[in-house]
Amino acid sequence: MAITLGPATDGRTAEAFARPVRMSGPEGPWERVREAVARHGSVVVHGRLEEWLPDDLDHPRLRPLLGRDHARFQAMTHPQVRSRFVASRLLLKHVACAVIEAAPESVELAYKPGGRPYLRGLDQIDISLSHTENLLLVGLTRRGWIGVDAEAKDRPMLGLGTENQVCTPYESRTLAQIAEERRNAALVRLWTLKEAYSKAIGQGMRFRFTEFGFSPQDRNVQVLRPDGAPGTGEEWAFHTCLVDRAYTVSVALFDAGFGDTSDTAAATMLDAGLIAALVDETGEAGDRAK
Repeated sequence: MAITLGPATDGRTAEAFARPVRMSGPEGPWERVREAVARHGSVVVHGRLEEWLPDDLDHPRLRPLLGRDHARFQAMTHPQVRSRFVASRLLLKHVACAVIEAAPESVELAYKPGGRPYLRGLDQIDISLSHTENLLLVGLTRRGWIGVDAEAKDRPMLGLGTENQVCTPYESRTLAQIAEERRNAALVRLWTLKEAYSKAIGQGMRFRFTEFGFSPQDRNVQVLRPDGAPGTGEEWAFHTCLVDRAYTVSVALFDAGFGDTSDTAAATMLDAGLIAALVDETGEAGDRAK
């Protein structure tokens, strides 16, 4: 269940975002994901770690499902890290393949220099990934760039020096005006918004959070300069909500202005040479991609 934080969303935000979709396993149903992308051009999907973690991490089928990530997975030694890595990649690949109408084994994840994942050969689709505790979160858009982030809504941040690492001078002033009992939740919201925006622009933690900020919840959310002046325009949309009544989730979406891509089937989006290379590498028949 997702609950919007703050006042009702404005029309532009409502047009850009569907309510987050819960997926409890590979079986779906995936119609809600496809419907959200068809209507909004984007979708945010969440699941639980235990729902997406295979019973047997040594099962032979895991290798083609993870593709080149399988070697990276095998090198991991910490049980929790291994579990999150596998479950999050399986959710991400199933979400993407539900939209592009392909089998998860036929699509390869790759990573940009900063570690940002992308779908190899599918430039029309942008993806983002986040996980915290037992929550897995995936964002996908065909309109431009997307970034998602999640944190426990009651994660302690206030009074630990986090404000100095996260807030611009303008945000510090506005945060001080919020009732004390709601201040920590507001800081968690700011953190997730900044994480989501940083992921969307491909900077991750390399972009200092004190160099950009966000407006209070009673305004249309936009990126602000440290002094509170507008930093972005209407090409960006942001949204924050509660998922499972326990997690604060924020989404940043950049509309590249190229219009919507209604055809997201792998058969028409994937480069033919890439398809041949993937088939040769995995040894799987081409008719597995539906």
